Amino acid sequence: MAAPVIHPTPRPRITAFRHDLDLSTEQLHELLDLTQQVKHSRQRFASALKGRYLSLLFEKPSLRTRMTFELAVKQLGGDCVAQTGPIAEREPLKDVARNLARWTDAIVARTFAQETIDELSNWSGVPVVNALSDLYHPCQALADMFTLKEQFGRLRGLRLGYVGDGNNVAHSLLLCCARLGIHCSIATPPRYEPKRGIVERAVEFASASGAQIEITTDPARAVKCADAIYTDVWASMGQEAETEERKNVFAPYQVNEALVAQARKDTLFMHCLPAKRGQEVTDSIMESPQSVVFDQAENRLHVQKALLLMLLQ
Repeated sequence: MAAPVIHPTPRPRITAFRHDLDLSTEQLHELLDLTQQVKHSRQRFASALKGRYLSLLFEKPSLRTRMTFELAVKQLGGDCVAQTGPIAEREPLKDVARNLARWTDAIVARTFAQETIDELSNWSGVPVVNALSDLYHPCQALADMFTLKEQFGRLRGLRLGYVGDGNNVAHSLLLCCARLGIHCSIATPPRYEPKRGIVERAVEFASASGAQIEITTDPARAVKCADAIYTDVWASMGQEAETEERKNVFAPYQVNEALVAQARKDTLFMHCLPAKRGQEVTDSIMESPQSVVFDQAENRLHVQKALLLMLLQ
């Protein structure tokens, strides 16, 4: 008697990744599961994207994002072409998008403005991936969620304390944590809170997942009982003119030994990198056994492989 034919379960299809919510909660779980497979069975996926090509557009300098996307598509059997500098300096963005769509299978863009991502997606006809914008850093948040799952074996019920600027990283963490059942407390100085609309969306998702969302100005409150403490630079690219002012405003929000002592004994430290050691975090915390910053950086490669598979396979 012939053995039964086993058909793999169809993978939820993603058509774009302009921001975190382009992945449904089901797809978010699926992507984290696929990342586990990709990370530990590299050869199984070595030809999965053979003959597929990416356009990489980078308005901002990049180490982790560019290297991990280039490596991701190449390790999956595909290839990429890259351009740095302003995306639509010489011609309209809608023309750039339609040219790239004729040549490549997807566009990965690291931009100053979320509007650039959205317009590329509107005109391209191929999937567009947000590799960072002023509003979101969704690929980083995916790597962060996968890192937490690796470290704790679960996500639901964990507590993440974020201290610093309510920026694009904070926005993406809020949206992911809220949907995955992770309690998320964000401490920022007054006037530097995450955008209200994004917080409101996170609260909506949290009501369904059982997560708790808190926005505070007290860093000690944010890290109390936290399983992981997260921070980011105080001034992002494009905010250089505010650097000195922000140093003064954010000084009480440095992640240092005194702040970490307010959390659990075994709390992890997380940072999306690059880090300004001695500003948002001390060197001793960066180099502590609890620091998983380079696990996060490595996992950018693996989650982006999973994302490309869900977009292009």
